Amino acid sequence: MTEQQDQQQIILTKLKNSFYNSADFVAKPISWWDNEIAILCFYSSIVNKADVERIMYFFKEHIRDDNLYWGESVYTTVIPLDEKQLAKFLCDGETVVVRLKTKEMIRISLPEMAYRQTDEPTSEHVLQGSREGLVENFDVNLSLIRKRIKSHKLVVKQKSIGDETNTTVYYFYMADLVDEEALQLIEQRLDNIKIDILYSVGQLTDYLEDHVWSPFPQLLKTERSDRIAAGVLEGRIAVISDLSSTALIGPVSFFTFYQTPDDFNGRAITGSFYRMLRIFSFILAIFLPAFYIAVISFHFEILPLELSNQIKTDINNIPYRPILEAFILELTLELIREASIRLPTAVGQTIGIVGGLVIGDAIVNAGLVSNMMVIVVAFTAIGSFVIPSTEMNGTVRIMRFPFMILASFFGFLGIAFGAAILLIHLLNLTSLKRPYFTPLIPFLPKELYKIFIREPFFKPGKQVKSFSPKEDRKL
Repeated sequence: MTEQQDQQQIILTKLKNSFYNSADFVAKPISWWDNEIAILCFYSSIVNKADVERIMYFFKEHIRDDNLYWGESVYTTVIPLDEKQLAKFLCDGETVVVRLKTKEMIRISLPEMAYRQTDEPTSEHVLQGSREGLVENFDVNLSLIRKRIKSHKLVVKQKSIGDETNTTVYYFYMADLVDEEALQLIEQRLDNIKIDILYSVGQLTDYLEDHVWSPFPQLLKTERSDRIAAGVLEGRIAVISDLSSTALIGPVSFFTFYQTPDDFNGRAITGSFYRMLRIFSFILAIFLPAFYIAVISFHFEILPLELSNQIKTDINNIPYRPILEAFILELTLELIREASIRLPTAVGQTIGIVGGLVIGDAIVNAGLVSNMMVIVVAFTAIGSFVIPSTEMNGTVRIMRFPFMILASFFGFLGIAFGAAILLIHLLNLTSLKRPYFTPLIPFLPKELYKIFIREPFFKPGKQVKSFSPKEDRKL
């Protein structure tokens, strides 16, 4: 073995040790000008192997001189050799030629990472409109957005976060529409993230939201490409990581969570009706159990005599207070819901239907809960399921419990006190430093009706100003 071969073997061994002798790490020597040692490096699990073979053949047959211009023009870039950068490029699915003589790297982009095809998001079904949802590949996701926004003013920026995961986080916006203060805040908060591992959109949410301990979401999570495009065209900012199928949109208002693409894909009067229905469902899902508990515990006199007698007959054999009765049913419902989500689809649907019918009937027959309480909890569950945002849906399900406790101790007075605290909390919330409860606070009377009414498109209007875009665009 010659001295050059010995040196080559030492370098190969050192390089493989640097990558912990991973089974899918490949480092192969290739021919170069003037008997120079060059090594082709890649992870076999995330590159296109056929393209790599063609590149190796090309090097073998055609590299006869030190033609750096050729390398720069055909491939991505020629940059100084750096072990940390080399590791990042390889983990991104790139193939790298390491030139030891000149201490340079040539990046060759030949990635082939597995990802699923675009499909309709399972948590955001629509009756009409686009069926394209995001996938765990940013290039595909960005192509879906650019397909809807054919404008050079759509700006895409990126930042690498996580010392170990090197997760690339992208944020995009319209240059002529974006709320500049919100954009600066997003960039500042992304710059301040100093962690080793970033693997979920939930982590990003905690770093980007104004009020982490609030039960109410301040950034809209969505997997729908059409909804992201609509938000960006309104002057908002979308944030997504390279391995996530969920985007964050902000700033948003409380009422944004009660709008769906169906509002705009259907007729104006239909969209307006269902928009009002969703707002009503928020009130129903939070206050109905508390209202029933308050009536049964303190305010029987407000009921008609016939209904009062019927309810008294129904609850006479229940051995405990209404609050405990409500908690039993609500927690049972949450257990059934959680089980139906975690189990395979076919089994989960069976658990949801059979569990609801069988367990509901059994606990009534056993005298653990009354028929009226079953009806109240059923209406409450339906009201929470109407809310289109899964984040807001979870918030509503949690919020009903403190109201039930207040109602059991103080009746209507407790509900009124809880409602006042809830309203004060909502009025003090912000989304990227923009009012969360606009157009109520600050009060914008000309925009208020748009919460409930979806205007016909032939009547131009401006977006609700939950933020400060550079320009107003007609919708």
